Amino acid sequence: MNKTPGFFGRFYMGFILFFLYAPIFVLIAFSFNSTRSRTVWTGFTFEWYRRLFVGGSILDAFYTTLIIAVLAAVIATIIGTMAAIGFYNMRSRLKTPLTQINNIPMMNADIVTGVSLSLLFVSLGTALQFRLGFGTLLIAHIVFCIPYVVLAIMPKLRQIDRHLVDAACDLGCTWMQAFRKVIIPEIRPGIINGLIIAFTLSIDDFVISYFTAGGNIMTLPMKIFSMTRLRVSPEINALSTILFLSVLMLLIIINVRDVRQEENLKRRTAALKD
Repeated sequence: MNKTPGFFGRFYMGFILFFLYAPIFVLIAFSFNSTRSRTVWTGFTFEWYRRLFVGGSILDAFYTTLIIAVLAAVIATIIGTMAAIGFYNMRSRLKTPLTQINNIPMMNADIVTGVSLSLLFVSLGTALQFRLGFGTLLIAHIVFCIPYVVLAIMPKLRQIDRHLVDAACDLGCTWMQAFRKVIIPEIRPGIINGLIIAFTLSIDDFVISYFTAGGNIMTLPMKIFSMTRLRVSPEINALSTILFLSVLMLLIIINVRDVRQEENLKRRTAALKD
């Protein structure tokens, strides 16, 4: 029997939420401050948002981060989906060690992964005559995103009834048609979740990007870190506000979509019973 949390439980949960989100709301408020002060409110203005979109190094870093995140998420989702299907169809003797190897990047500290990839790229660059840059940064993001995509898709694969694929093949589908029309629709929620997770991890990463980007390219987290050594510009507050609201809207859309899918599933189930 579920018990309703008492006053202390509600107060504790409210305090935790306040502790987590109060700095974000302060950041949002001071993104509209008319001066560069981070402690004294002097007036309301959209000046920092205007300066942000006029151009500059911050916006360039944001574009780079967005391009890397989108490419890394899409490529990692494609590779991770193929890998998850391959793991699912393997025998246990091969499946167990390969799954454990896949989980290593998630258990490793980011600095270990970043340094390891940096040493690998430097060694290959010496032999193949290339330098750290956009390509190495993209490869690094794809590498650390793939395990999370595999982890998101595997539970959906375990829920598939194997007889569905056999039935599709018996009805005349080729293996590729069964893959597109049976397997992919069944695991689509896992694929979407893996894509979102990969995008979030990529756009938020700093440590691995720091070791694999080289000196000619800079992501937004790296730009913010370099600016905090002196003083955070109010444009950073404006950009952070836009990112926060964008992610919030994305989460709302996803949650509304999931609720509607559940309601439609309940209606279909009820109609079949009737």
